[in-house]
Formats: sequence, C-alpha cells, structure tokens
Amino acid sequence: MKSRFFKAALAVVSACTLMACTPEKENNAAAQGAATPAAQSATEIASTAQQTKDENMNKLTLTAEWDKVFPKSDKVEHSKVTFKNHFGIELAADMFVPKDTSLKVNGKFPAIAVSGPFGAVKEQSSGLYAQQMAERGFLTIAFDPSFTGESGGEPRYMNSPDINTEDFMASVDFLSTRDNVDPERIGIIGICGWGGMAINAAGIDTRVKATVASTMYDMSRVTANGYFDSANNADARNEARKALMAQRTKDFKNGTYDLAGGVVDPLPDDAPYFVKDYYAYYKTPRGYHKRSLNSNKGWAASAGTSLMNTKLLAYADEIRNPVLIIHGEKAHSRYFGEGAFEKMTGKKANVPAKLDATKNWSKTVGNKELLVIPGASHVDLYDNLEKIPFEKLNEFFKTNLK
Repeated sequence: MKSRFFKAALAVVSACTLMACTPEKENNAAAQGAATPAAQSATEIASTAQQTKDENMNKLTLTAEWDKVFPKSDKVEHSKVTFKNHFGIELAADMFVPKDTSLKVNGKFPAIAVSGPFGAVKEQSSGLYAQQMAERGFLTIAFDPSFTGESGGEPRYMNSPDINTEDFMASVDFLSTRDNVDPERIGIIGICGWGGMAINAAGIDTRVKATVASTMYDMSRVTANGYFDSANNADARNEARKALMAQRTKDFKNGTYDLAGGVVDPLPDDAPYFVKDYYAYYKTPRGYHKRSLNSNKGWAASAGTSLMNTKLLAYADEIRNPVLIIHGEKAHSRYFGEGAFEKMTGKKANVPAKLDATKNWSKTVGNKELLVIPGASHVDLYDNLEKIPFEKLNEFFKTNLK
C-alpha cells in the first residue's frame, strides 16, 4: 500500500491508487465529461517527446496550429517563444500580447509568467490563465516546465524542485529583457504543483514583484509525507526511499525509464470525488491533451527522488513582495495553501468550517492573502470561469505591478 500511495503522490492525479487516503470530510462529486479519447501508446508518447528537441536540446520543434483545450481569444496576439534556463534546457512557451496597446504604461506592458498544473502542459490550464490575463492588459507567457510538453530536457517526464523553480526564474529572465515589457512589473502564477514552485521562486527571485499560487500543492510535502501528512514518519519515508532506489536500479539496467501512470483509466466506481474531478478534466475532451503527462502515461516512476529529498518553501517566510494564495472551499489540496500562508505570515489561516456561499472568504496578513472560493473544488480552479476569480487576479496584479 505504501508503494502505491507513494506513486500516487508523485503523479498527483493518480490518486485513486490510494483509496485508504481519501479525504472523508469531503463529499463525492459526479464525474463529468465524455468518453476518454484514445490514449497514445508509449511509443507514440516517446515519439512526440523526441520531436520537441534536437540532439543538442538547443532547438525545439513547436506545433504551429492552435491545439489548446480552450478557445482562442480575438483580443490578444498569440505566438510561440523559447528561452533557456540556467541549466541549459530550452523551454517552450505560448506568448499572449494584448492587442489594445492603450493598456501599455510608458510604452511597456506589465508581464506575467504562468505554469502548471503538475503534470499538465501549457495547452491546458496555464494557457487559459495566461490568455485571460492578457485580455486584461498583461503580456503573458505560459511555459512547459523542463522535461515536459514541448520543452527540452532529458530524460523525459522528470521533475526537480531546483530545476522547476529555475524554470520560473528563466521565464522572468525572458520577460525582463523584452522591449515591450517593464522589467519592474513582472509577476508569476503557479497552478497546482506549480503553485508551490512559484512561491519557491518568489523566495529567491526579487524581480518577481507579485505571485499567485492557485489551487496549490506543496509537492515536496506530499511526496515525503503523503496526503494529509498521513505517512509523515521515518519508517514510511524509508520504505518510499527503498521503492525509489529499486526503481532507479531497474531503470538503469533497462536503459529506459518506467512511467508511473497518469490519471487512472478506467475510473473505479468507488474513486474519491477529487479523482473523479481529475478524470473529468484530464481524460475527456474538456481537458485532454496528447502531450499532457496526466492525460497519458504520467511522470517517470523514479521522478520523486528530488522531491523526496528537497523541501520547497524553505524561505517562504522571507518573501517581501505580495503573494496571493487561492483555493476552493472543497479542495482536498487546501491544506497546502493554508500551510504556505502560515509559513509566510506566522499566522494560522483559521478558515471557517462553513463559508458564506455568496462571497469569497479571505484573510490578509501584511501583503500576503489567502482567498477561499465557496463551493469550489481543486479542479474547478483549472478551467471553471465561474469559479476562477480572474477579476481578483486582475486587481491583485494591477495593484502590485505598478
């Protein structure tokens, strides 16, 4: 059970492999969406990954057509861009530029870099966030993190708190050197597991003037401690380490990297509600994408090594610029955001057990804010335009990127 639990924590959305860890305090929700699209075979996925790079990782082959899971806006100009991080990995991004040039201040736009969710690609939630914010006057990019999507990096489908924090910093490098961007007005948005990475980046990169973590996960915490810290003890972690090391040995012998699996498919009838929500997004036409790890074969099975050994948010309490954390009231992940808020402020979140359904709940300490959306789940903040508080994001960035 511990091995199955650990793999689920790595993949995040493979959570129905750990039924014993289901949050019983939350109600089940009905699964949404249509039938699962035909999944790519492992060979097809490997082929897709190979097409994203040349042998030196310096050039990427990018898809020309609009292949997002959301409609294209007529209010922004869209293009593909690439840039390197400090590890030499070439990152691919979608850039959205407002057509209304009157939104510039002194000839330059404020800018925002977006990434996430964990195991998703820029054609999914991050692209939606980026396009929505561009409609509101920000030059934005949504990037694929290292080792995933159209970005470079070998081996494929790996993750690293260090490298993925650097990915955000590299996006700031790129934005701050553009002629049409004000380098003093740059913010970042991290969704799900990249919410934790975004706060981590804000802890080191003083150029980041404002940070949003939406429906965030702390991936190092869930990998090391299990969901709700249910495996937060030395014995459980030692068993997880043994499983990881056995996987590394197997991968080295085989010369390939086993994949842990994305969202479970077919969906068990007794899956917890949040797993049904993941399925409804990643495995149906609503959010399925051929390059998405969660929609297909998932992360490398040994990908959790660095997450297991490196804690995120180490210097979150030293972040001086504004941070906004957003969660749904019913999100199983809400405790990650509450923990991050408490780490930054030294104050308990103390979210009421029952919220007023007519208005968002918030708590502010200094320039750090926790915002909770009544009735919303974790996945609602991926793409539900009635739940994602884009006007609040607009107000937050307009106030803090000036």
